[in-house]
Amino acid sequence: MKTGLQKFTEKFVEGLLFISGSITSLAVILIVLFLFKEGWGLFGESPIEKGSVIAVNASNPVKELTSAEVKNIFDGKIKNWNQVGGNTDSIIIFSVNDIANYYSAAELGDTLQFVPQRINELVAKKPGIIAFFPAEYMVKNFEGRILPMKKITVWGFLKDREWFPTAQPSAQLGILPLILGTLWVSLFAILIALPFGLATSIYVAEIADNRVGKILKPVIELLAGIPSVVYGFFGLIIIVPLVQRTFHLPVGETGLSGAIVLAIMALPTIITISEDAIRNTPRAMKEASLALGATHWQTIYKVIIPYSISGISAATILGIGRAMGETMAVLMVTGNAAVMPHSLMVPMRTIPATIAAELGESAHGGLHYKALFALGCVLFVMTLIINLTVDFISARRNYSK
Repeated sequence: MKTGLQKFTEKFVEGLLFISGSITSLAVILIVLFLFKEGWGLFGESPIEKGSVIAVNASNPVKELTSAEVKNIFDGKIKNWNQVGGNTDSIIIFSVNDIANYYSAAELGDTLQFVPQRINELVAKKPGIIAFFPAEYMVKNFEGRILPMKKITVWGFLKDREWFPTAQPSAQLGILPLILGTLWVSLFAILIALPFGLATSIYVAEIADNRVGKILKPVIELLAGIPSVVYGFFGLIIIVPLVQRTFHLPVGETGLSGAIVLAIMALPTIITISEDAIRNTPRAMKEASLALGATHWQTIYKVIIPYSISGISAATILGIGRAMGETMAVLMVTGNAAVMPHSLMVPMRTIPATIAAELGESAHGGLHYKALFALGCVLFVMTLIINLTVDFISARRNYSK
């Protein structure tokens, strides 16, 4: 019979566990909600930073421009309005810094008090002008026309190929190079790490004697405690020059260097979890296989690995998560170039590295800030999809057996 004190103690411990679990679950939910709240605020906004405007002459028939079109105009790649559906007028690019090319100091005023009127005059008399200037310089009866910009959409954010969130006058927020860079580096890291990790876990669990196993296991677990920046230094000093020399590349900071470093970082997780899953195979199953005439290797392949496949799948998921979420080491060895990757032998940039490198420089609540949170949302969804896919494949294999 339980005494009243024992019952009270059990209820108290159960309450503490319930509160602990509830707080943890609530914290995770709130973090995810905060991430998506900040990131989702990006969509539907103009790519022009708040406080600035783009204006054209009132006679200009162009109704709207995309962010890429504005960039190409200011880069000189689009030189005539007929290339974007307007009249056959040469494009005249104007920013507030160019005002001195059109007016004298006397016309602008001692304290530049006449700048708004001069901008208004300039826009009104030049049919081909496109003017970028602070909104505070726009007079009350502005004779030009504010040119609307196409809003940022989810599809455009995902498919566009240029990431330059601080570009003026229009931010370029295409994350396709970052998505591909993340996938290339992470998936090739797992392709490198998984065979080595699985082979090592089989060796430690089934082949090595106890003395060797007692040495190897602590060493492997010790690797998991090494800071990522140390792996980054190792990759920068050893892996990057090795890749450059081996493949005769102009630079060694490539996706392959990042994949190798991430593979080394993921190995401890894959080895430890896979080994535990292999050791949990019932002794009776192994002995039955051996009793039926199977060799040790046949037992490993036909009995142990199929039985422990769920644990190996969990190791794979955690390894992918470690690879996709890594920041500092990848930032140091991949070249950090936000360009479309066409092979592992070129510099590339991943989503976590982008967030780590740029979040500290973005203004709170600004377009760049929201774009980085939207990147975090994309990374979360990518990781979730990969985890669910691996779980689904593992469940189907177990079901089919």
